[in-house]
Amino acid sequence: MNDRKFVGEIRPSQLMYTYGVGSIVDLPSLSVIVMGLDDWPRNTQVLSEPRLLNAVRHHMHSVEELRSLPRSDEEIRPPISANMLYGVPVAVFPRWWVCPVCRRLAPLGSGLFELDRVEYPPDRICYRHTGCTETRRAPEAIPSRILVACEEGHLDDFPWVEFVHRGEPCKHEKSLLKLLEYGPSGEARDLEVRCDCGASRRLSEAFGKDNRNKMPICSGRRPHLRDYDSTPCERHARAIVLGATNLWFPINLAVLSIPTDSDRLAQLIESNWDKLRGAESLDNVRFMRKRRDIHGELAEFDDERILQGIIDYENRQDEPQNTPAPDIKLPEWEIFCKADPKLNTTDFRVRPVRLKSNWQQLFIRDVLLVERLREVQAMIGFARLDAVGELTDPDQHVRVNAAELSRTPPQWVPTTELRGEGIFLRFDEATVNRWEHQASLRDHADDFFTAHVHWREKRGIQNPQNDFPGLRYVLLHSFAHALMRQFSLEAGYSAASLKERIYARSSGVIGGPMAGILIYTSASDSEGTLGGLIGLGENEETLFHLIQQSLQSVVLCAGDPICAERSIDTQGRTIHVAACHACLFAPETSCERGNRYLDRSVLVPTMDETRNILAFFGENQL
Repeated sequence: MNDRKFVGEIRPSQLMYTYGVGSIVDLPSLSVIVMGLDDWPRNTQVLSEPRLLNAVRHHMHSVEELRSLPRSDEEIRPPISANMLYGVPVAVFPRWWVCPVCRRLAPLGSGLFELDRVEYPPDRICYRHTGCTETRRAPEAIPSRILVACEEGHLDDFPWVEFVHRGEPCKHEKSLLKLLEYGPSGEARDLEVRCDCGASRRLSEAFGKDNRNKMPICSGRRPHLRDYDSTPCERHARAIVLGATNLWFPINLAVLSIPTDSDRLAQLIESNWDKLRGAESLDNVRFMRKRRDIHGELAEFDDERILQGIIDYENRQDEPQNTPAPDIKLPEWEIFCKADPKLNTTDFRVRPVRLKSNWQQLFIRDVLLVERLREVQAMIGFARLDAVGELTDPDQHVRVNAAELSRTPPQWVPTTELRGEGIFLRFDEATVNRWEHQASLRDHADDFFTAHVHWREKRGIQNPQNDFPGLRYVLLHSFAHALMRQFSLEAGYSAASLKERIYARSSGVIGGPMAGILIYTSASDSEGTLGGLIGLGENEETLFHLIQQSLQSVVLCAGDPICAERSIDTQGRTIHVAACHACLFAPETSCERGNRYLDRSVLVPTMDETRNILAFFGENQL
């Protein structure tokens, strides 16, 4: 808002996943768009996570810091002092509004709608049509619910005047528009825009694949940055409904905080880097100790050692990176395989589980209870219309044309940190390697590869044949989904609160093979979660039976035989075989690949006996 009024509130985590930069927030009486980082406050905390910062810089070279999300203070909430609040700036969007009584349609700049400044509650601020002739009291106006967008991240008001006159100028300069409804459904076919000059047109002519080519060329508008793209957009604008789920997709990068050094002082400096950065002398270190920025276990070291540790840490950060794309998952895999309690920190604590011989029949070599983990996520952009920008899995390496977060190259990006717990399972590499190299899997792997290529071709991804994860990934991914379903029933967490992290790479790849999964849950609370997942692994026999039950539960599906006999999709719609919402699909927040690369038939025998030869787990393991 121009007068910097407090108009509403959302949870900080929603700024990362639902209402980030460029998204539209539907308030009770207003529709607003979240502005770019140029307008965000910078009095937030700097978060320290070198691996994530390195990954972000690979996409955005200008970024120097990871900053936490703005938060309001409980003690200064309105009506005590609304002006003392700082938060995320927004602007009213769309700019075209409708009177619900007389159906008059006009932009806010026309002067027909007047802002009603309600002092409290502030989220009741609204626009009213003061000139409405069909009611005594000025009715509360509503935003027009039709917009236009394109795949480049551009967004604009629907071209009402141009649309109703079919690209021709209006015969009368002072003519006004009305948006009329001719049915109870509210669908586009029941909406008609009419001009006072007599011209009219149904909104159904703006929607659909065939009608898009009849729409004008995208204006390149970026309302969250208050400008237009300097590069002319060549795409036709696409009509979209306000509030549509494909209007905004966040593009986030996430890493797990792991110890990068076995030296305890180095670990403490890394975890407290946001406070220690900038110290160049002993006087600086002494001042930090006096200010209690140096406290706890770190305070046990003398000032000289702390200063030297800060210098060494800075030197490591300034070293040039050897790889063009940072490998995010390999360091995590290596630290899980070590399972060394000596490497435990306040943000990473693991405990191995002693396994009995019966675990060999499940081909699981190690089980690790991750009692404490920290997940850090940073937003690097957003996409509209199509979520090809999903970078939740670092192994995808999809370089997308993400919409910009600011007018100038940003020096920081919004970041959030989550704390939680999890269970890590490592499969026997020799068994997995023998399985994936069976001749009987060759045709099935070729079918998955064909679907992989078609899916990427349909979304305009360059080199669509690259980055195919292979059947090893399909196996581990399907196993993770089956296990998450079982865990959600036993641990007390909802299915949407559990997440997966798949470590799947074949031999011959840099860094060596990987075959493991991490099922975890995390929350933005500083104390993390409640230990429900860890409780499942305290007794190894209980965990063993839970894994068996998860495998047994996907042998049959409520969608069988259709689900079990489903063929691979060759139209580029999705990449899965025997999987559906009744057996393997997980919520969007849980799956790192959008429910792609799933197949029960490579996991366990199903009703389709022709595919039973593919199953990694036979009847003896169930």
